[in-house]
Amino acid sequence: MQSTTLNPTQLHLLRVFSYSKDEESLHELKDVLFNYYCQKVDEEGKRIWEEKGMSDNVMQELLNTHVRTPYK
Repeated sequence: MQSTTLNPTQLHLLRVFSYSKDEESLHELKDVLFNYYCQKVDEEGKRIWEEKGMSDNVMQELLNTHVRTPYK
């Protein structure tokens, strides 16, 4: 069996979750983590959007482009 070393974030989360004694606290902590990662994904999406020079017009053109492979 292979052993895995936990990183500092994982160790900290284990300590935090050790204080959670009921289901409500667990759900609240999960919500906080979920919202944190949603924010990070949103920020990364915005960064890529700007980096690629995307706009609503470019997106609409992509959506209207027919990219289906023709049948033979």
